[in-house]
Amino acid sequence: MKRAKHSVLGIVFAVVFWCAIGCISQVEPQPKTGTPGMSIEKSSFGKIEDGTEIFRYTCTNQHGLKLQVMTYGATVTAMDVPDKDGNLSNVTLGFDSLDGYLSRHPYFGSTVGRFCNRIGAGKFSIDGADYQLATNNGPNHLHGGEKGFDAVVWDAEEIEAADTVGVKFTYRSPDGEEGYPGNVDVTAIYSLNNDNEVTMEFSAMTDKATPINLTNHCYWNLGGAGSGMVLEHDLTIPADWYLPGDANLLPTGEIADVEGTQFDFRAATPIGSRIDQLPGNPDAGDPGGYDNCYCLAAQDGTLQLAARVRDPASGRVMEIHTTQPAIQFYTGNFLDGSEGNGGFGKHDAFCLETQNYPDAPNQPEFPPSILQPGESYQHTTVHKFLTE
Repeated sequence: MKRAKHSVLGIVFAVVFWCAIGCISQVEPQPKTGTPGMSIEKSSFGKIEDGTEIFRYTCTNQHGLKLQVMTYGATVTAMDVPDKDGNLSNVTLGFDSLDGYLSRHPYFGSTVGRFCNRIGAGKFSIDGADYQLATNNGPNHLHGGEKGFDAVVWDAEEIEAADTVGVKFTYRSPDGEEGYPGNVDVTAIYSLNNDNEVTMEFSAMTDKATPINLTNHCYWNLGGAGSGMVLEHDLTIPADWYLPGDANLLPTGEIADVEGTQFDFRAATPIGSRIDQLPGNPDAGDPGGYDNCYCLAAQDGTLQLAARVRDPASGRVMEIHTTQPAIQFYTGNFLDGSEGNGGFGKHDAFCLETQNYPDAPNQPEFPPSILQPGESYQHTTVHKFLTE
């Protein structure tokens, strides 16, 4: 009887077991976050002097494009893009190791703030209160001062969505940092999607009125970083107006027509076709080339085409759309081939920095640049890569 009882129990157990297996086999697998072929990987990129570890994130889409960003300076360290033959190359300047970024460098790939570009004499006033910032660019303040957002460690959070991978960076800039008023909470989101678009989203909030003007400072060479000068790249900037600068590259306050000038890129034009008309003043420290802000057509925060660049040799094309009112075009004039410049030379890359107008806190005719408590600063820039 015991043997029979055990036999019956065994049969019951077997039936229950196989029924369970059958039920499990009928359960649909749960979809994973993200799209097949997309990934994000986190790795250590070294440590800064106080021992804080810096992390680098590699975002890859299903076409093989790779965006690399790191927590030091919320910096883009590489962007791998295929050419017309499908060959991948990194198209943005940077360093192979963290050490290059820890010394003062030309803002390779950096998130720049509180106020990118220049503020005249490093001075501005808000509600009758005068503020003095560092003058770290001749007589003017540049890119947030001696230690701007490019030289701080940001917190990071991975982003994975159906068609996007990226990183959300956050940083609190304390009241008085680099002379700026107010505690400011800043967010910079860098993401890559399967349409071969890199989206950069910046936002900020403050508890005291303060100037805000955030941008990314990638240096681009669509032939590949280190492939030589970019003077043969074709550039289009659909802007009728630009801001003339003085001897120190500070806007004079004039808004000038590009018609008939070397600043007219409304039709696709090689970057180097008229650059010799901008010789600068080497004896005064100006090596010559483009370093000018263009006023875009839409001034209402809508997404608009700001620039289009094509490298005829590789067939790579980059289109930039932004909600910002302006874009700064810079031809790497101060790159001198030194170690601190990553070994890159003059005109080995170009920058197209979407932003508000330079020196806006001191120019009442320019778009407002003072963020008030209770308000939200927010803008978006999209870089789309393709070939033709």
